[in-house]
Amino acid sequence: MNSFSIIYCSLLMLLYDVGASCPNIISRQNWGATPPKSQKNLRTNPPPFVVIHHSETPACQSLQACKQRIRNIQYDHMTNRGWADIGYNFLIGGDGNIYEGRGWGIHGSHVPKYNSKSIGICLIGDFQRISPPNSQLNLLKQLIECGKDNGKIVSGYHLIGHRQGKPTNCPGDALYEEVKKMTNWDPNPN
Repeated sequence: MNSFSIIYCSLLMLLYDVGASCPNIISRQNWGATPPKSQKNLRTNPPPFVVIHHSETPACQSLQACKQRIRNIQYDHMTNRGWADIGYNFLIGGDGNIYEGRGWGIHGSHVPKYNSKSIGICLIGDFQRISPPNSQLNLLKQLIECGKDNGKIVSGYHLIGHRQGKPTNCPGDALYEEVKKMTNWDPNPN
């Protein structure tokens, strides 16, 4: 094998490894998103923060139920709260799927102090008293690793719960206990 072949094979392996860490993400088009009223990029990109939320709604266990739940959340955010789009960058359903909200690199509307420098991820369900299933927590970890591996989140990111940026019960007491056990959780974010 010549040196060109070795370099080419190494590049292919690198590309495969990066892509392999990314879970499937259902696009906005595939869940039936309403187009945003406006959109702007993150001020700090890649962002140094990942903010975890819960939807404080019933969980969804099927593709159709999760799509409907996300459309309802988007409707609430755009119509009742007057936001330009769904507030989160990504949502994770109990059906084993990740859904694109605003997506990578886009300024969110999920916690004012961090919107311009974070990725907001919402686990669909009410996790005040019960923890999310391991399948949702594993997808959360995979999504963060995907972002980190692909330069969409800084490698030394700070993981926080919504309540650390604003007085709220979100992401629920049970989910917040799980967040505090995760890699890169920051008990005292800036």
